[in-house]
Amino acid sequence: MRSVNSSVRKAVFPAAGLGTRFLPATKAQPKEMLPLVDKPIIQYSVEEAVASGISNIILVTGRGKNAIEDHFDVSVELETFLEARGKRDQLEEVRKISNLINFAYVRQGEPLGLGHAVLVARELVGDEAFAVLLGDDVIDADPPAIKQLIDVFDRVKGPVLAVERVPRESISSYGVIAIDSSVDLGPGVHQVRDMVEKPSRDEAPSDLAIIGRYVLTPDIFPALASTKSDRTGEIQLTNGLRELLKSRPIYACEVNGVRHDTGNKLGYLKAMVYFALKRPDLAAPFVEYLESLQRTPARR
Repeated sequence: MRSVNSSVRKAVFPAAGLGTRFLPATKAQPKEMLPLVDKPIIQYSVEEAVASGISNIILVTGRGKNAIEDHFDVSVELETFLEARGKRDQLEEVRKISNLINFAYVRQGEPLGLGHAVLVARELVGDEAFAVLLGDDVIDADPPAIKQLIDVFDRVKGPVLAVERVPRESISSYGVIAIDSSVDLGPGVHQVRDMVEKPSRDEAPSDLAIIGRYVLTPDIFPALASTKSDRTGEIQLTNGLRELLKSRPIYACEVNGVRHDTGNKLGYLKAMVYFALKRPDLAAPFVEYLESLQRTPARR
């Protein structure tokens, strides 16, 4: 895995959600640890951060999330077992996980929204720009999605949101931006005029939806601290960004890549198929199996 120098050194990974959409599978394990082929969902985003030059990960966790910490920690017993059995390839893969990056952990006492999760990382982030990666959004991109945002950040010197054009029938599931069309920043880069959290189809200001990658500046923290909870009792990051927008420009970058929303069952299954088909050791027999399903009538 390649790594590059980056002007953004830290990344916050909110991982305190309860994962209720995947019950009962997530009753005793974090949703972030559900596997995509042979890696947990969260590892894809961590590897993306590493490949983008980020050197420090801040995981915002909650009760029952110990498996995430254990996954990225050294496992002496497992390494000893693999070494004794001569399983060198597996040993190298396991060691690579624990050597990926520097990890720090902070607890979010209650899952009070994405904005609150970012806010509790304030002391560990300090007074510098930082990335936020939502593990549910697994993005296959080259250069990596968060690196695309960092490159824009280096140019515009302000917060950058990842956006994607989504069908109007799905727009109410996202935060949506309105753009300032008078500002020309080049293809796929926009200055944000406003943001709306989960608008109706008819009220959406565009088809550009905010997805799970951000490069933020430390002035987001006082903006979040002054943001009121919504009707569900949560502090929404979009609302904090709207507050910040009153005092500084915010930008958006249309990410070039393939995004999978693994936070819902259908998106998770699509991601499983997508990444299985990218594997040289699995693609051919998996395609053969899928084709056999088309030839065989489904049993009812």
